[in-house]
Amino acid sequence: MPLSMAKKGEISVIKNVCGKEETKRFLESLGFVTGSFVTIVSELGGNIIVNIKESRIALNKDLASKIMIQVQA
Repeated sequence: MPLSMAKKGEISVIKNVCGKEETKRFLESLGFVTGSFVTIVSELGGNIIVNIKESRIALNKDLASKIMIQVQA
């Protein structure tokens, strides 16, 4: 499922990053690579704030929808 559908506080693992090559490179430079763990910190005005690799990053829903995740049980 896309990162944009994850719930606050859920720990997820990134399975795939979709989109144009430029978009993929941009997200990968921020740490959104296959196998990384990501957690939704908050959601505000259509944007989400995530914790990834000990950093907090804000993404809009469009970018978040390009990151495919699997929720950890």
